[in-house]
Amino acid sequence: MSPDDSTRRGPRSSVAIADASTRGGPSRLLGIGAYRPRREVPNAEIIEAIDSTDEWIRTRSGITSRRFAGPDETVAAMSIAASKQAMDDAGVSAGELDCVIVATISHLLQTPAVAAQVAAELGATPAAAFDVSAACAGFCYGVAMAADMVRAGSARHVLVIGVEKLSDITDPHDRSTAFIFADGAGAAVVGPADEPGIGPVVWGSEGERFDLIRQETYWPVDGFGTEDDDPENSKPTHLLRMEGNSVFRWASFEMPKVAQRALDAAGVTAADLDAFVPHQANMRITDTMARQLKLPDHVAIARDIAEQGNTSGASVPLALRRLMDDGETRSGDLALLIGFGAGLVYAAQVVRMP
Repeated sequence: MSPDDSTRRGPRSSVAIADASTRGGPSRLLGIGAYRPRREVPNAEIIEAIDSTDEWIRTRSGITSRRFAGPDETVAAMSIAASKQAMDDAGVSAGELDCVIVATISHLLQTPAVAAQVAAELGATPAAAFDVSAACAGFCYGVAMAADMVRAGSARHVLVIGVEKLSDITDPHDRSTAFIFADGAGAAVVGPADEPGIGPVVWGSEGERFDLIRQETYWPVDGFGTEDDDPENSKPTHLLRMEGNSVFRWASFEMPKVAQRALDAAGVTAADLDAFVPHQANMRITDTMARQLKLPDHVAIARDIAEQGNTSGASVPLALRRLMDDGETRSGDLALLIGFGAGLVYAAQVVRMP
């Protein structure tokens, strides 16, 4: 019998399959956590290697300092620290987690996923665990998937982590990236709610612009290699490169449209918002988006980049946590999240603050 013939045969059993969607319900953020590396790096430590000035960096990005992780502050260690705070904030134990999602581009093993290690060290085994590679949009991707899992009934509590150790893959002499990228971790627990607390995600990609933010080459088989065996003249081959001007234009003028679509999908307006939490890419991009969205003065705008730098997948949860810690948001406040970055990928959703 040919494969085509077999596919036309009727089922052997007429037993109905249970639909997971009948078991779920609304979802929301239950808790937020953050981990900021110990070492604070002011612009003064960056400028000599890129022949720049503190004023140039502040004017171009809004960054005054950033955090770099030490050898013991690994992607896994930072994830665990942020997760514990998020779980405490949510009142959820490791044994209650059904899934762990880690959004990162700087876990330097292709496999296994760091999420499995994090789940085990938290004591969440046998929770499902996987990594998401969606760069600066990764956390928002993770929140969207977690919300769908809870609604569908395939999970009750999902831990979503955004974490980066970009100092491992940033060229300190690259004038377009050295002053921007930094390290840190943020986490959120997504779980059931009486009313919807996570709006529909608006997400997508523009793969024709794939090369605007990219790793320079594949991970070397035997570790981080160089183009020359002579350490005096060697050039690293694993680093991030970015076409800054092109990325700036794309983010500044295309992402406000995505953000507006997320507002429309959630059935709210800019005036209904209490907070705006964009990916902390560049202060000028944040300001441009706020103007185009016509955000009212009462809306708190996350500006965590000033002292944290651009932490890619970690930036949105880190910024959320800072707004909470600074008293700029309260539980139940309405916040618009948007992440965007390498790929080029993007994701936005409206959420209730935990």
